[in-house]
Amino acid sequence: MKTGLFSPISTLLGILLACLAAGWCAVIPLRGDEPAPKNSAESLFKSARTAFETNRVSIEAAWRLGQAAFDWAEFQTHDPDRARIAEEGIAACKSALVNSPASAPANYYLALCQGQLARTKKLGALKLVVQMEASLSAAQTLDERFDHAGPDRALGLLYFEAPGWPTSIGNKNKARRHLERAVTLAPDYPDNRLSLAEALWHWHEKEGTQSQLEALDASWEAARTRLTGPNWEASWKDWETRRRALAKHFPADAREKAPPKK
Repeated sequence: MKTGLFSPISTLLGILLACLAAGWCAVIPLRGDEPAPKNSAESLFKSARTAFETNRVSIEAAWRLGQAAFDWAEFQTHDPDRARIAEEGIAACKSALVNSPASAPANYYLALCQGQLARTKKLGALKLVVQMEASLSAAQTLDERFDHAGPDRALGLLYFEAPGWPTSIGNKNKARRHLERAVTLAPDYPDNRLSLAEALWHWHEKEGTQSQLEALDASWEAARTRLTGPNWEASWKDWETRRRALAKHFPADAREKAPPKK
């Protein structure tokens, strides 16, 4: 799998962004019986591009193009197509930041589009990872609650997935801090506890993993009633798969012995 110095970064970014994409599919409005979410992602991207071209001074139109570009890039199977779409999203977000550097969404989606672009690179991936870190850090400072604590969740996953020093920015302590912060800010958003639990399991912290799984179990049905409809189907499919993968390590009766941690 590790065929070169930078290829692991691109591969791990792919894992990271695929994880994050499941959550962002929820923003795509699905219509009728059209295949979802690919056709919807393409349609949303085209609509966002038109809106931005119509009003290039709109900060929201710019970052929404970045958001749509990230999502549409996720469906591309050829690197040139993914790179072209990602670069369009990067350009839109950067234009927003020229006029409004304090826009958390523009910083956030700039980072995500940079991640899509990094997946298409080898020698340039490391530089883009560092840029992602800076953009996500800015978004976290500006609005840490955006997208259900998205900046902290994304930073935590970035530090968790990336190789460590001296190859890249991977850092266990930073990963833990940001993933825990995401849970503190939005404890009932399933992806936050899942991401933290998966990291804890990877670090061989069985008790911490079980505590997070218990808390996830306790909030699961409430989240199910809150995050409903076809727009959330992709997210729930991803979350259920990851939840089952964790749960198999802990018998249900063992999880029920103690009340879930708040």
